[in-house]
Amino acid sequence: MARRLRFNGTDSKNGGCPAIHTDEESGEVIVQGTPLMDREDLAQLQHLGPDDAAVVVPRELLVNHGPKEMRRVRKLITPEEFGELFRTFAHSAWHLETRRGYASDREDEGFAEFQRFGQAPMDLDSDWCTNIREQTDSGKYVGRVRLVDDPPTEGQLFLLDYARTNAATGEDVRNAWRQDALRAHVLEEDFWVFDSRLVVVLHFDDQDVLGDLEVITEPAAVLGYCQTRDAAVHIAQPSGEFAAQLRGSR
Repeated sequence: MARRLRFNGTDSKNGGCPAIHTDEESGEVIVQGTPLMDREDLAQLQHLGPDDAAVVVPRELLVNHGPKEMRRVRKLITPEEFGELFRTFAHSAWHLETRRGYASDREDEGFAEFQRFGQAPMDLDSDWCTNIREQTDSGKYVGRVRLVDDPPTEGQLFLLDYARTNAATGEDVRNAWRQDALRAHVLEEDFWVFDSRLVVVLHFDDQDVLGDLEVITEPAAVLGYCQTRDAAVHIAQPSGEFAAQLRGSR
């Protein structure tokens, strides 16, 4: 069975070699680069077996994109610290939503209204909407991509309708089919990226209740989430267009 590899990064200016990948299952690191071919050079290597290969890579590739430790120590933040990030980010905040539903949505009065009338209410005066509108009015970018199953779950239909509120605050809110996201190797993980330098991973339990908020700042790890962001945006449609397509197919 083929390995499940994750691209860590490259310092190449044109996207070629050298590069580092990680085996998602075993944690093994795969380094690709220029083969070392000179016999005298190879003779100096210790423990090089008959089936082994040696490659030459710049030192900065390992420094920038190689693993820093065998097990990354999880760093958790409080909901209050998480909320502060939405007021202090410098230029961009972006969210990937992958759940089939969220407990916080189901507990909201707006969800019950959606179930009764088929439309989610708009509360543009909430603390969340007020802050996001202030951020986007100042020129900052806020966006998200929501993955949708086929057929969509009730929770996904609620969020698709609620996207009107997101858009009204200046958010770039988009949707993508889950199967398209899987083909594009988009991570099935909820997270926010702030200023392309800091990631907060949102951990949920089996009942869709938000638990730990894990912050990641390691450059190679952040790069992987940024690459997922770019891939998700590439395959996604603005929510209005996506909703119209969905209605037209029914």
